[in-house]
Amino acid sequence: MIELNINNLTKYYGANKIFENISFEIKTGERIGLIGQNGCGKTTVMKILMEMEDHQGGDISLKKDNKMGYLNQIPVYDDNTTTIDVVRMAFEQVHEIQKQMKEMEHQMSHLWGDLLERAMKKYSRLQEEYERKGGYEVEIKIDKVTTGLLITDSLKNMCFNQLSGGEKTRVILAKILLEEPDILLLDEPTNHLDLVTIEWLEGFLREYKGSALIISHDRYFLDSVVSKIVELEFDHAEVYLGNYSYYVVEKESRFLLKLKNYQNQQKKIDQMEQQIQRFRIWGEMRDSAKMFKHAKELEKRLEKIDPLSRPQLNKRKIRLNQNQVGRSGKIVLTAEAVSKSFGDRTILENVDFTIFYQDSACIIGENGSGKTTLLKMILGELEPDKGAVKLGAQIIVGYLPQQVGYLDEEQTVLEYFAELHNITNGAARSQLAKVLFFNEDVNKKIKFLSGGEKSRLKLCSLTFEGVNFLILDEPTNHLDIDSREVLEETLSEFDGTILFVSHDRYFINKVADKIIAIENNSTQFYAGDYNYYLEESVKEQEKLSQISHPDVKNVQVKSITIEKETSNTKGMSSGKTANVRPSRKLEFIEQDIEKLEEEIKELDELILQYCFESEKLSELFLEKAEVKAKLDDAYAEWEKLQLQQ
Repeated sequence: MIELNINNLTKYYGANKIFENISFEIKTGERIGLIGQNGCGKTTVMKILMEMEDHQGGDISLKKDNKMGYLNQIPVYDDNTTTIDVVRMAFEQVHEIQKQMKEMEHQMSHLWGDLLERAMKKYSRLQEEYERKGGYEVEIKIDKVTTGLLITDSLKNMCFNQLSGGEKTRVILAKILLEEPDILLLDEPTNHLDLVTIEWLEGFLREYKGSALIISHDRYFLDSVVSKIVELEFDHAEVYLGNYSYYVVEKESRFLLKLKNYQNQQKKIDQMEQQIQRFRIWGEMRDSAKMFKHAKELEKRLEKIDPLSRPQLNKRKIRLNQNQVGRSGKIVLTAEAVSKSFGDRTILENVDFTIFYQDSACIIGENGSGKTTLLKMILGELEPDKGAVKLGAQIIVGYLPQQVGYLDEEQTVLEYFAELHNITNGAARSQLAKVLFFNEDVNKKIKFLSGGEKSRLKLCSLTFEGVNFLILDEPTNHLDIDSREVLEETLSEFDGTILFVSHDRYFINKVADKIIAIENNSTQFYAGDYNYYLEESVKEQEKLSQISHPDVKNVQVKSITIEKETSNTKGMSSGKTANVRPSRKLEFIEQDIEKLEEEIKELDELILQYCFESEKLSELFLEKAEVKAKLDDAYAEWEKLQLQQ
């Protein structure tokens, strides 16, 4: 069923056309990735859907009573609003019903007769509405989402306005997810999230009952979550029925098909033009009206052909200054028993690893785990409290920070590069062309460059200086997919050693051959890409679980046992409670209630244990909800038997 239909959408800003003829639809349960180059209008489409901006052409059809939720800007609340207050705003209707129920409970204590009967009927309707809107599951839902998004108890009690940008994003995301709109509109939902939280969000969205339209440059996230890609272009939207990896293959396939059709048409046009020319020559040579008539007929057929444009793949290659990269020693970097604390808080302890020549190593870890601190010690900006960080022989370090800045951004790209390296404009143009600064691109002022262009300029400068050890801090931040692919290609061509921090798993898989995972204030070294790290870390966790909690290794088996033991709770009159006295039935029910309550306690312990494993956490919350439902049924049966006594 179609939940939302967009047909021939057109948008102008003043006289500038942003896009036109944009058409696609969102069906029930679909997760769609909306992609395209920076500036193509992806966010504008979402704002138009939310009626935050107008449009100059086209139609938008939303299914009746559908509700949309939008993650974009962070709202401002008063200074008395805590984080948990913001999260609870997702259940405003439920809280309003609860408030009315409490008021009625107070009123009913002072009523009698017909007034009391009418009040009780109204109260019953409110109670049904409260249950229908999930009032009794509010706390379970809040716990599930806040645990998954790492919104701790201390964070819940903080003033919302005092949170960092990343923390605010997580809180607003929690609120929107709890509102459960029919269509989720998410604009870069993984920004400011660490890997653990991103993986939890993937699991949540895969199980989400509604539809979702997601703008994201995180290709691994798109692969994991979406089943359709809509690529926004200036004059249309191209739809691909698969995830991002499917889109990459299918786009190339469509390009080759378009190229083949173009070449076939050109061949046909050439043949027709040659035939027309021959008919004319023969007509003149033979003075034949028939030959001229054939030429005229062919010309009419040629005029009716709608010429195809030559398809452009726009895959320009980057070429780094490999001849400038000097050879370093075999050992590039060594960290020996490195420890670092700030006050009473230990950030890193006994960190040991070695980076060798031509390694491409990625440092991963949760937000606040010490990744940036480790980089600063490697760069010499911080001193370790214990241990040592040592660079090898003949090492020339080049650093690319998260936010690439320049001292004088009024300079043009050409002026900056020629002046910095003391070379002629011609030589500078030659070097800049290697990183895709062509023609008038070099005359752009640096302040007008995109994040990707600034990174390319910095990389060109570093490699020109002969850097052989690149250190990069979140190099894909704020880059669109095309820019990320260009950066991947750039780094894969680099003939030196790379150490980088990143949350972009697709990028990590493309670039890294080593993983340094910061866990529990120390590091684990994995000789492979991100997928290899995942496989190995799962194996390690399974071993640890079997050693420390041998009874936990078969959580699924335990779940089945719980289900078998409690599946007949609702119909307690059958089975062991059939044909027995009410007093005995009560005993059996009470035993079952006690058993179910114990199961919920055990599940709560498992939830705490698996709080950082998104898929397992989701399973446990669902299981807890099922057991709680059976417990409610058991209590209802117990109350019924009490009345029979």
